[in-house]
Amino acid sequence: MPTALITGITGQDGSYLTELLINKGYTVHGIVRRSSITARGRLDQLFHRDDVYNKQLFLHYADLGDSTTIRRILIKCLPDELYHLAGQSHVGASFDIPETTCDFTAMGTLRLLEILRDLEKQPRFLHISSSEIFGRPDHWPQNETTPMNPVTPYGIAKAFATQMVALYRESFGLFACNAICYNHESPRRGESFVTRKITRAAAAISMGKQKTLSLGSLDGQRDWGFAPEYVDAMWRMLQQPQADDFVIATGTAHSVKDFLSASFAAVDLDWTDYVQQDPRYMRPSEGTRLVGDPSKASKQLQWDAQTKVPELAKIMVQSDLARLSD
Repeated sequence: MPTALITGITGQDGSYLTELLINKGYTVHGIVRRSSITARGRLDQLFHRDDVYNKQLFLHYADLGDSTTIRRILIKCLPDELYHLAGQSHVGASFDIPETTCDFTAMGTLRLLEILRDLEKQPRFLHISSSEIFGRPDHWPQNETTPMNPVTPYGIAKAFATQMVALYRESFGLFACNAICYNHESPRRGESFVTRKITRAAAAISMGKQKTLSLGSLDGQRDWGFAPEYVDAMWRMLQQPQADDFVIATGTAHSVKDFLSASFAAVDLDWTDYVQQDPRYMRPSEGTRLVGDPSKASKQLQWDAQTKVPELAKIMVQSDLARLSD
């Protein structure tokens, strides 16, 4: 039975990846930050399974800045695979907390790589990178060779981490991969992210629980996919004979207006009747036309995104309708 260690296990991707690995027969260890709040809703369905929790799924407390504790966890668990998903991942928030973003997202990755260098048994390592490393690209779609041009603190931190992973692979022989993931959403997405903010508002407005929705720019284009499919691509990357980097994307760009239209259409409403722009939500610097070329992943991983924006928005709105009805 293979063993995996996941940082950021309580996040959207971490929870889906945990389910995937457990279904494949893995023993899964997760690193979580100690806090005064112990609720971990995305993993509830696994915590309450007597055949899984503390038998196939184990949690360990540590912080990405706590190299000593992380080293101890790695030596104790001896994982075959290490999935590094943790970090400050909100692009907008990175302008408010740039030091925290760079410490956890950039330096946290470097600390992990340094620990792996010294281990006698080195696990296969996956770092979840981001389309934000491309920032304002001069061509689209972007692929694995597109020059990095980040324009946000988060994008800059991810570019540093991505290049470090490639450096340690080439210089020290680590089996280390970058999953350059474009935006991927699900009902488990945090409510501070624009897609979830939209789908929750569409559901609430349709139920008479909310009147309007305030957003920033509506013109930025993103390549939005479905998170459960993206964690499958992450797993496939660590099953390859050679470590490599892959763009994980749908290959199709949509604007915020497109996502609004699909979300409100799911409840038979016209978004233009309810949405207003608010300067407070405008970012100082915004990436544009971020759309990925997933052809390498399709060819080498036999992976293709199946869920596109209209279906994705509908899935999320229906989930929010159910939540608001409880």
